[in-house]
Amino acid sequence: MLDTAPPRTLDGRALFALWANLGVSLIGFTSAATVLGAKGSELSFTAAVTAILVGTVIGTAMLGVAALIGARTGAPAMAVLRGLFGTRLSYLPTVLNILQCIGWGVYELTVIAWGAQQVAGTEGWRWLFVVAAGVLTTVLTIWPLGSIAVLRRYVAVAVGVAMVYFTVQLGRQGFPDPGAGNWHGFLTATDAIIAVSISFVPLAADYTRHARSSGAAFWGTFSGYTVAQVWCYVLGLIALLQSGGDPDKVFASFTGVAAGWLFLLVLVLRETDQSFANVYSTAMSVHNLLPRVDRRVLTGGIGVLVTVLALRIQQFTDSYYAFLGLIGSVFVPLFAVLAVDYFLGAGRRGWDLSQGAPSRPLMLLPWALGFAVYQFLNPSAIGGWWTGMWTDLQSAVGFTPQSWTSASLFGFLVPALATWALTPFTARVRGGAQD
Repeated sequence: MLDTAPPRTLDGRALFALWANLGVSLIGFTSAATVLGAKGSELSFTAAVTAILVGTVIGTAMLGVAALIGARTGAPAMAVLRGLFGTRLSYLPTVLNILQCIGWGVYELTVIAWGAQQVAGTEGWRWLFVVAAGVLTTVLTIWPLGSIAVLRRYVAVAVGVAMVYFTVQLGRQGFPDPGAGNWHGFLTATDAIIAVSISFVPLAADYTRHARSSGAAFWGTFSGYTVAQVWCYVLGLIALLQSGGDPDKVFASFTGVAAGWLFLLVLVLRETDQSFANVYSTAMSVHNLLPRVDRRVLTGGIGVLVTVLALRIQQFTDSYYAFLGLIGSVFVPLFAVLAVDYFLGAGRRGWDLSQGAPSRPLMLLPWALGFAVYQFLNPSAIGGWWTGMWTDLQSAVGFTPQSWTSASLFGFLVPALATWALTPFTARVRGGAQD
């Protein structure tokens, strides 16, 4: 149950290993193209690496704070949002988190199958690889704490060896720098990286509620995920440049080195911890809506759903970048409201995290404002009408996006300041028990 006191079994090393594993992703390799930029207008290698580093540090700092809140409250992420919005209104971010987790889960099973096909040297049997990955993912989610222990003891070491091997092998081959000297689009690339990190904010407390201390939760999360994601994206960037900038050929760069198939196989197998995290947190989010349903039943059903959806997806499309933008516009402002209210508002007296937590509708205003600011500065290309609506608004007010108009920066600052301004009106909330 969401209100049950969690076992405090995870120390800093366990959390470092967990988040380091989550920071290394096959999607990170293939989506390095979102950082490099479009063909003919690529960032320089230096600019791309800087965007990866800056975006990861900013996004993971937000993730670390969310992890700290989870450790202090001892509550899963969606129960934490009861304190921010009240139980009934917390259903809105819960539904949004369910949708993003299902989307990520489908992406993960798809990329696992893609990597497995590359290792096997075949374009067939995709359905078998998807089903196998789905079954393994579901098994991991039924026993989550045991899964984290296995990841810490065995998988982290194997992944580290594989990453070192590929870094040495690909680094020895060299790579071109098609955008030498170009920094135009740096903040857009940084926003894309922040969105990847921030996507874990609604999931963090699901794991760090089991942390032995808030310090272990923050530093284990921040250090593990930062090191791993920077390493992953830089390596993916090198592989992308060696494959002529074609994201569909990134895995060929890995299998093209000696014994590359074996080390890629290690990364394909451990990718299931990414799908595990998404399916498990989807179940925890659904549990906020249906608290009486057994979590194991939920994880099993969600695992089947994600597997079925992945069987219908054949390849990644250009919608991935739009997906990241949409995630950023939803969860960057949400984090701003969460952090300000927890540390400066009602959270200072103790949030009510119970099933009967009263609604706090005022807290929706800064979140909605932040979402609008983010979309205004960087409209997500999720549909012609949606993008057109925001570009028409830009034209109506005579606004032209500039190189300094970071959607993540303003999408955070505006709702943070608005939440702080509302503090005198929202701080009088019945305190809830916290660990």
